[in-house]
Amino acid sequence: MSKFKNVLITGASSGLGRALAIEFSKKSQNLFLCSRNFENLQETKNLCQNSNANIYLKILDVKDEIASQNYIDEIEKYFTLDLIIANAGVSGGTALGTESFSQIKEIFDTNLYGVLNIVQPAIEKMILRKNGQIAIISSLAGFVALPSSPAYSASKSAVRIYGESLRVNLAQFGIKVNVICPGYIKTPMTAVNNFYMPFLMNADKASQKIITGIEENRGRIIFPIIFYFIIRILLALPFFLIEKIMKKLPKKSALKKYLT
Repeated sequence: MSKFKNVLITGASSGLGRALAIEFSKKSQNLFLCSRNFENLQETKNLCQNSNANIYLKILDVKDEIASQNYIDEIEKYFTLDLIIANAGVSGGTALGTESFSQIKEIFDTNLYGVLNIVQPAIEKMILRKNGQIAIISSLAGFVALPSSPAYSASKSAVRIYGESLRVNLAQFGIKVNVICPGYIKTPMTAVNNFYMPFLMNADKASQKIITGIEENRGRIIFPIIFYFIIRILLALPFFLIEKIMKKLPKKSALKKYLT
Protein backbone atom coordinates (compact mmCIF):
# COMPACT_ATOMS: atom_id res chain seq x y z
CA MET A 1 0.00 0.00 0.00
CA SER A 2 1.29 3.42 -0.97
CA LYS A 3 1.64 6.29 1.49
CA PHE A 4 -0.80 8.15 -0.76
CA LYS A 5 -4.26 7.16 0.47
CA ASN A 6 -6.24 9.80 -1.41
CA VAL A 7 -5.08 10.58 -4.95
CA LEU A 8 -6.51 12.91 -7.60
CA ILE A 9 -5.55 12.56 -11.28
CA THR A 10 -6.75 14.95 -13.97
CA GLY A 11 -7.01 13.84 -17.59
CA ALA A 12 -7.54 10.23 -16.50
CA SER A 13 -9.67 9.12 -19.44
CA SER A 14 -6.83 7.92 -21.70
CA GLY A 15 -3.11 7.67 -22.28
CA LEU A 16 -0.74 8.48 -19.45
CA GLY A 17 -3.54 9.58 -17.11
CA ARG A 18 -5.26 6.22 -17.53
CA ALA A 19 -2.01 4.30 -16.96
CA LEU A 20 -1.35 6.29 -13.77
CA ALA A 21 -4.93 5.67 -12.59
CA ILE A 22 -4.57 1.92 -13.04
CA GLU A 23 -1.33 1.84 -11.07
CA PHE A 24 -2.61 4.06 -8.25
CA SER A 25 -5.80 2.00 -7.99
CA LYS A 26 -3.54 -0.78 -6.70
CA LYS A 27 -1.87 1.49 -4.16
CA SER A 28 -4.39 4.04 -2.86
CA GLN A 29 -7.60 3.78 -0.83
CA ASN A 30 -9.52 6.51 -2.64
CA LEU A 31 -8.86 7.52 -6.22
CA PHE A 32 -10.44 10.62 -7.76
CA LEU A 33 -10.40 10.67 -11.55
CA CYS A 34 -11.61 13.54 -13.72
CA SER A 35 -11.82 14.24 -17.43
CA ARG A 36 -14.10 15.78 -20.04
CA ASN A 37 -15.06 12.41 -21.53
CA PHE A 38 -17.30 10.30 -19.29
CA GLU A 39 -17.36 7.23 -21.54
CA ASN A 40 -13.56 7.00 -21.60
CA LEU A 41 -13.39 7.81 -17.90
CA GLN A 42 -15.76 4.95 -17.15
CA GLU A 43 -13.55 2.66 -19.21
CA THR A 44 -10.59 3.71 -17.06
CA LYS A 45 -12.58 2.80 -13.96
CA ASN A 46 -13.46 -0.57 -15.44
CA LEU A 47 -9.76 -1.27 -15.98
CA CYS A 48 -9.18 -0.54 -12.29
CA GLN A 49 -11.82 -2.98 -11.03
CA ASN A 50 -9.32 -5.59 -9.86
CA SER A 51 -8.12 -3.20 -7.17
CA ASN A 52 -9.51 -2.47 -3.72
CA ALA A 53 -9.56 1.30 -4.17
CA ASN A 54 -12.73 3.35 -4.05
CA ILE A 55 -12.87 5.12 -7.39
CA TYR A 56 -14.79 8.37 -7.85
CA LEU A 57 -15.38 9.84 -11.30
CA LYS A 58 -15.98 13.47 -12.18
CA ILE A 59 -16.71 15.10 -15.51
CA LEU A 60 -14.61 18.23 -15.39
CA ASP A 61 -13.05 20.66 -17.83
CA VAL A 62 -9.97 21.95 -16.00
CA LYS A 63 -10.18 25.17 -18.02
CA ASP A 64 -13.19 26.06 -15.85
CA GLU A 65 -11.72 27.84 -12.82
CA ILE A 66 -14.89 27.83 -10.69
CA ALA A 67 -15.75 24.20 -11.44
CA SER A 68 -12.18 23.14 -10.61
CA GLN A 69 -12.25 25.08 -7.33
CA ASN A 70 -15.58 23.51 -6.42
CA TYR A 71 -14.26 20.04 -7.24
CA ILE A 72 -11.31 20.44 -4.85
CA ASP A 73 -13.63 21.83 -2.16
CA GLU A 74 -16.07 18.95 -2.69
CA ILE A 75 -13.38 16.30 -2.24
CA GLU A 76 -11.79 18.02 0.74
CA LYS A 77 -15.07 18.08 2.65
CA TYR A 78 -14.69 14.36 3.23
CA PHE A 79 -11.11 13.44 2.29
CA THR A 80 -7.62 14.85 2.66
CA LEU A 81 -5.85 14.77 -0.68
CA ASP A 82 -2.37 13.34 -0.24
CA LEU A 83 -1.38 13.61 -3.89
CA ILE A 84 -2.60 15.56 -6.92
CA ILE A 85 -1.32 14.73 -10.39
CA ALA A 86 -2.07 17.60 -12.79
CA ASN A 87 -1.96 15.61 -16.01
CA ALA A 88 -4.70 16.96 -18.32
CA GLY A 89 -3.33 18.52 -21.47
CA VAL A 90 -3.69 19.00 -25.21
CA SER A 91 -1.24 19.31 -28.05
CA GLY A 92 -1.20 21.01 -31.42
CA GLY A 93 1.15 22.15 -34.13
CA THR A 94 1.83 23.97 -37.36
CA ALA A 95 1.32 21.36 -40.09
CA LEU A 96 -1.31 23.57 -41.72
CA GLY A 97 0.87 26.68 -41.64
CA THR A 98 0.76 28.49 -38.31
CA GLU A 99 -1.15 27.95 -35.10
CA SER A 100 -4.43 29.83 -35.01
CA PHE A 101 -5.23 32.03 -32.03
CA SER A 102 -8.06 29.71 -31.00
CA GLN A 103 -5.65 26.77 -31.06
CA ILE A 104 -3.06 28.66 -29.01
CA LYS A 105 -5.70 29.71 -26.49
CA GLU A 106 -7.02 26.16 -26.12
CA ILE A 107 -3.53 24.85 -25.47
CA PHE A 108 -2.62 27.51 -22.88
CA ASP A 109 -6.04 27.37 -21.20
CA THR A 110 -5.68 23.61 -20.73
CA ASN A 111 -1.96 23.04 -20.25
CA LEU A 112 -1.23 26.09 -18.09
CA TYR A 113 -4.44 27.45 -16.60
CA GLY A 114 -5.86 23.95 -16.29
CA VAL A 115 -2.95 23.17 -13.97
CA LEU A 116 -3.35 26.41 -12.00
CA ASN A 117 -7.11 25.90 -11.62
CA ILE A 118 -6.56 22.57 -9.87
CA VAL A 119 -3.29 23.17 -8.06
CA GLN A 120 -3.87 26.60 -6.53
CA PRO A 121 -7.02 25.78 -4.51
CA ALA A 122 -5.36 22.57 -3.34
CA ILE A 123 -2.26 24.45 -2.19
CA GLU A 124 -4.38 26.64 0.08
CA LYS A 125 -5.67 23.56 1.90
CA MET A 126 -2.31 21.80 2.02
CA ILE A 127 -0.67 24.86 3.57
CA LEU A 128 -3.18 24.82 6.42
CA ARG A 129 -2.35 21.20 7.29
CA LYS A 130 1.33 21.50 6.29
CA ASN A 131 1.22 18.35 4.23
CA GLY A 132 0.54 17.16 0.70
CA GLN A 133 2.21 16.47 -2.63
CA ILE A 134 1.65 17.87 -6.12
CA ALA A 135 2.95 16.37 -9.35
CA ILE A 136 2.78 18.46 -12.52
CA ILE A 137 3.12 16.93 -15.97
CA SER A 138 5.39 19.05 -18.14
CA SER A 139 7.43 17.66 -21.03
CA LEU A 140 10.91 17.55 -22.50
CA ALA A 141 9.36 19.95 -25.00
CA GLY A 142 9.33 22.43 -22.12
CA PHE A 143 13.12 22.73 -22.38
CA VAL A 144 13.29 23.69 -26.04
CA ALA A 145 11.41 26.12 -28.29
CA LEU A 146 9.93 23.75 -30.85
CA PRO A 147 8.88 25.59 -34.02
CA SER A 148 6.63 22.65 -34.88
CA SER A 149 4.44 23.24 -31.80
CA PRO A 150 5.10 26.70 -30.32
CA ALA A 151 2.12 26.89 -27.95
CA TYR A 152 2.62 23.37 -26.58
CA SER A 153 6.33 23.94 -26.02
CA ALA A 154 5.70 27.30 -24.34
CA SER A 155 2.86 26.01 -22.14
CA LYS A 156 4.94 23.06 -20.95
CA SER A 157 7.88 25.37 -20.27
CA ALA A 158 5.60 27.60 -18.19
CA VAL A 159 4.28 24.77 -16.02
CA ARG A 160 7.81 23.41 -15.60
CA ILE A 161 9.11 26.73 -14.24
CA TYR A 162 5.96 27.16 -12.16
CA GLY A 163 6.35 23.72 -10.63
CA GLU A 164 10.06 24.07 -9.92
CA SER A 165 9.45 27.43 -8.25
CA LEU A 166 6.61 25.98 -6.20
CA ARG A 167 8.82 23.14 -4.99
CA VAL A 168 11.23 25.52 -3.32
CA ASN A 169 8.55 27.92 -2.14
CA LEU A 170 6.23 25.31 -0.61
CA ALA A 171 8.89 23.21 1.11
CA GLN A 172 8.62 25.49 4.15
CA PHE A 173 5.00 24.33 4.53
CA GLY A 174 5.81 20.64 4.27
CA ILE A 175 4.39 20.39 0.73
CA LYS A 176 6.27 18.40 -1.89
CA VAL A 177 6.20 19.27 -5.59
CA ASN A 178 7.43 17.16 -8.49
CA VAL A 179 7.77 18.23 -12.12
CA ILE A 180 7.52 15.42 -14.67
CA CYS A 181 9.21 15.91 -18.03
CA PRO A 182 8.72 12.89 -20.27
CA GLY A 183 9.69 12.45 -23.89
CA TYR A 184 7.39 10.78 -26.40
CA ILE A 185 4.82 8.46 -24.82
CA LYS A 186 2.61 6.13 -26.84
CA THR A 187 -0.85 7.64 -26.28
CA PRO A 188 -3.83 8.71 -28.42
CA MET A 189 -2.26 12.18 -28.56
CA THR A 190 1.02 11.01 -30.08
CA ALA A 191 -0.76 8.46 -32.29
CA VAL A 192 -1.65 11.29 -34.71
CA ASN A 193 2.01 12.16 -35.28
CA ASN A 194 3.09 11.01 -38.74
CA PHE A 195 6.81 11.28 -38.05
CA TYR A 196 9.48 9.29 -36.24
CA MET A 197 9.42 9.78 -32.46
CA PRO A 198 12.76 8.84 -30.88
CA PHE A 199 12.74 6.81 -27.66
CA LEU A 200 8.95 6.33 -27.85
CA MET A 201 7.80 4.71 -24.60
CA ASN A 202 4.55 2.96 -23.75
CA ALA A 203 2.31 4.57 -21.13
CA ASP A 204 2.59 1.72 -18.64
CA LYS A 205 6.38 1.99 -18.47
CA ALA A 206 6.17 5.77 -18.27
CA SER A 207 3.68 5.59 -15.40
CA GLN A 208 6.01 3.30 -13.45
CA LYS A 209 8.87 5.77 -13.83
CA ILE A 210 6.63 8.64 -12.74
CA ILE A 211 5.30 6.82 -9.68
CA THR A 212 8.80 5.86 -8.58
CA GLY A 213 9.93 9.46 -8.95
CA ILE A 214 6.93 10.75 -7.00
CA GLU A 215 7.47 8.26 -4.18
CA GLU A 216 11.15 9.26 -4.02
CA ASN A 217 10.13 12.94 -4.16
CA ARG A 218 12.41 13.88 -7.02
CA GLY A 219 12.23 17.53 -8.03
CA ARG A 220 12.49 16.68 -11.72
CA ILE A 221 11.32 13.35 -13.06
CA ILE A 222 12.90 13.25 -16.52
CA PHE A 223 12.95 10.40 -19.02
CA PRO A 224 14.34 9.09 -21.28
CA ILE A 225 17.47 10.59 -19.77
CA ILE A 226 19.48 10.19 -22.98
CA PHE A 227 16.89 12.29 -24.82
CA TYR A 228 17.26 14.99 -22.16
CA PHE A 229 21.05 14.98 -22.59
CA ILE A 230 20.66 15.37 -26.36
CA ILE A 231 18.43 18.40 -25.78
CA ARG A 232 20.93 19.91 -23.34
CA ILE A 233 23.72 19.49 -25.89
CA LEU A 234 21.53 21.06 -28.58
CA LEU A 235 20.83 24.08 -26.37
CA ALA A 236 24.56 24.58 -25.79
CA LEU A 237 25.06 25.30 -29.48
CA PRO A 238 25.08 28.84 -30.94
CA PHE A 239 21.53 29.94 -31.72
CA PHE A 240 22.10 30.14 -35.48
CA LEU A 241 22.95 26.42 -35.46
CA ILE A 242 19.91 25.63 -33.32
CA GLU A 243 17.76 27.47 -35.87
CA LYS A 244 19.15 25.39 -38.72
CA ILE A 245 18.47 22.16 -36.86
CA MET A 246 14.97 23.22 -35.86
CA LYS A 247 14.05 24.02 -39.46
CA LYS A 248 14.59 20.38 -40.36
CA LEU A 249 12.22 19.01 -37.72
CA PRO A 250 8.88 17.56 -38.94
CA LYS A 251 5.73 19.57 -38.38
CA LYS A 252 3.12 18.43 -35.90
CA SER A 253 -0.55 18.17 -36.86
CA ALA A 254 -3.08 20.79 -35.83
CA LEU A 255 -4.78 20.73 -32.43
CA LYS A 256 -5.93 17.30 -31.28
CA LYS A 257 -8.01 17.25 -28.12
CA TYR A 258 -6.44 14.24 -26.50
CA LEU A 259 -5.35 14.15 -22.90
CA THR A 260 -1.70 13.72 -22.01
